[in-house]
Formats: sequence, C-alpha cells, structure tokens
Amino acid sequence: MNCTINVYLLNDHFSIEHAEANNNGKESELNRKYEWEDELKITTDVTNIVQHEGAGFPLEGEMPDGTKFSHEVKGMRLFEVKGEVSTYVGCSESILDSFEIIEGDDLNLKIYIKDYEPMSNPIPGIYIASQEFPKELIV
Repeated sequence: MNCTINVYLLNDHFSIEHAEANNNGKESELNRKYEWEDELKITTDVTNIVQHEGAGFPLEGEMPDGTKFSHEVKGMRLFEVKGEVSTYVGCSESILDSFEIIEGDDLNLKIYIKDYEPMSNPIPGIYIASQEFPKELIV
C-alpha cells in the first residue's frame, strides 16, 4: 500500500477560543493552526510503520571542504516505514508534540512538532532540535 507522511509545525499562538468565536471553530488567515506542513509520499509497497522511541539517527555527509562526517543524533523519535526498503522519518523527542498513524486503503503518518524551539531539517523527513544538532556541523 502507499504511504503519506504529513509533518505539521504547530502555531504556539493559535487560539481555539478565537476560532470558535469568529470562524466556526476553524483556523483563519490571522489565526493559523500550523506554521507549515511538509508532505512526503512513499509510492513503493509499504507494509507497516514501526515506532522507535529514544532512537539514534546516523547523520552522515560531507562538509563544504570535502571532509566526510558521521554523527549519531540521540534522543530521536523515528518511524520506520517498512517495505521493500525501510525509510526513516521523525524528529527529536524534545520537539515532538504528538503523532497518529491512520490505517485504511493507504497508510498515513501525521507528526505534530512544537514550535517553541528552533530546529533543522537536514534531510527530508528528519527534524532535529537545534540544541541536539551536532555542534561540529554548525559552520
């Protein structure tokens, strides 16, 4: 089955009271529930999603000068999207607000991230709190 992953950055200033009083409980242009939303689609055959709490994520790559690096980012909530090849998405535990996995004809994973702490998104589907990002990689 196909899988859609939605990641939402919650708007800390969203007011449900304002939405109910002025817009039938829905968000409005000046009272947005989310700062932004990312959507990823997995089109290969996905069998299920497995959650890994407090996991480490291997962040590997190359610095601008060509030096290779490899760091494990600890304290992550990772979701393993299982299929022919496993794909990992997730975020630092410290910025995770909630998540839900909806099963039907397709799988849908929704991840809600708190907006009060800066974060980075070094690769699609991975969100790392700034305080947990490897200091050696900040240039």
